[in-house]
Amino acid sequence: MAENPSPPFFVSTYSKLPESLFRVAEPKPVSAPKAVLLNDALAATIGISSAWLHSIEALHALAGQQSLPEIPRIAMAYAGHQFGNFVPSLGDGRAVLLGEVSGYDLHLKGSGRTAFSRGGDGRSTLSAMLREYIVSEAMAALGVPTTRSLAVIETGEEIPREKLERGAVLTRVAKSHVRVGTFQYLAARGEEAAMQALVDYESARNFPGAPQGPERFIWFLRQVISRQATLIAKWMCLGFIHGVMNTDNMQVAGETIDYGPCAFMDAFDPQKTFSSIDHTGRYAWDKQPVIALWNLTRLAEALLPLFASETDSAIILAEAELKNFMPQFESAFEKGMAAKLGLAEVKEGDADFIALTLQNMANAKADFTVFFSTLTEAVELESETKILQFFNNPNNAKQWIESWRNRLDNSSLNLMKNANPSFIPRNHRVEEALAAANIDNPKPLHRLLKVLSKPFEKHEGDEELALPPRPDEEVFQTFCGT
Repeated sequence: MAENPSPPFFVSTYSKLPESLFRVAEPKPVSAPKAVLLNDALAATIGISSAWLHSIEALHALAGQQSLPEIPRIAMAYAGHQFGNFVPSLGDGRAVLLGEVSGYDLHLKGSGRTAFSRGGDGRSTLSAMLREYIVSEAMAALGVPTTRSLAVIETGEEIPREKLERGAVLTRVAKSHVRVGTFQYLAARGEEAAMQALVDYESARNFPGAPQGPERFIWFLRQVISRQATLIAKWMCLGFIHGVMNTDNMQVAGETIDYGPCAFMDAFDPQKTFSSIDHTGRYAWDKQPVIALWNLTRLAEALLPLFASETDSAIILAEAELKNFMPQFESAFEKGMAAKLGLAEVKEGDADFIALTLQNMANAKADFTVFFSTLTEAVELESETKILQFFNNPNNAKQWIESWRNRLDNSSLNLMKNANPSFIPRNHRVEEALAAANIDNPKPLHRLLKVLSKPFEKHEGDEELALPPRPDEEVFQTFCGT
């Protein structure tokens, strides 16, 4: 390790907002920090030198036990609807915001108790933090807006969960950690001035071009709606299920955040869930647009006092913006699915063809990722034989293939190669990597991360990582690890 490399330049702009939005927090020292994963590529992107990232100073800073000069470390306050039930005070119960580097937040997860911990111990398990590292970095490589993972530092401690587990701290990198629930927190307390300050702060950081005057508030809502419509469409075009789309897990800047019981589907089932506590299917794959709109409506409710002095007028303005979400989502989803099918543009009738495709996939329980990678291969090899396995009825297969073939052109193969990954973080492979890492065998983890960093490429010798699970390997539930 280099002993004295130049540290990154940190600032702390969030701590200059009204004090109700955060509490000063001091991470709890850990007994024996050890770097498990360090993301050199991400470090370079945000202006952190590899020398510093691999230094002893960084090890202690990212474990949460070495203060950065003149930078207050804070836990952020927020509220949230959790499975539809409003909790007026949540906040970072096991995380602190270190500050910002090159405009990006650096956030430590698992760094100990804060003022918002309630009954929790403030710690995180190695498995949960490695899972977030794997899936968030995979999402970035797949082209999905997402928070990123800079480092996983093992703490040398055992964390009591259902059993004793190894503890770890994750360094999360994000454009912002402001959530829908952050605005709900202020609204529940009637802090209108603080809400204005937060809108202006978030606009300046992540939504350039805001107008001047009172119209900037409804403009802000419009931008958040647009980004969420695009984000949810990208999730669904990859068969991704977030798992817990509570309002405190929706980041307003439009990045995927809080990777708990998330997963990519294997066999396609529109009603598929993975969270062990989602008993009603609230956050199923096909419910994600509806829930996103529900969450955005909660954001609009929080912002109502900023839109107009009269509530009725404010509601009219908010509803006019909210009604645009579904058309924007549907347009983004149809465009994304069209690319997966090799269709250069969405034409009349394509929405029905996409729906028919998904219905056939559901009927045959086709693997979501393999279905589309097989279509790509069929176009590349000019052979449609392998497609037949994804249909229960030969006549349906023949009709579908004929309709599909008639829409392909010279641009189709390139479109599909850029839209249909071969490699995703399959649940059984993630679990395999986590189990090995917990017994100090990092090889499966690094092998998985290698293919996920370039998911659209062929990886000779690693083809098995693209395969669906056998029945005995299938993972039916994933957990948040808190």
